[in-house]
Amino acid sequence: MRLRTTVDIDKKLLHEAMQLLNVRTKREAVHRSLESLVRQARRQRLQAKLGRVELDLTLEELQDLRDDER
Repeated sequence: MRLRTTVDIDKKLLHEAMQLLNVRTKREAVHRSLESLVRQARRQRLQAKLGRVELDLTLEELQDLRDDER
């Protein structure tokens, strides 16, 4: 599902994100940034459940772990 919306984003911050992510569009920068944020938050939640374990999971690996719990 996609949502079209208008947001006020710091121009310098968005430009830096586009450079760091090596993307050409604002949309892709926002999308990739949100994916990264969600991935990080899911790791933190999983770490809180499992204790202090260093995790290096992809989004797909994390989803597989969640599916196995159900």
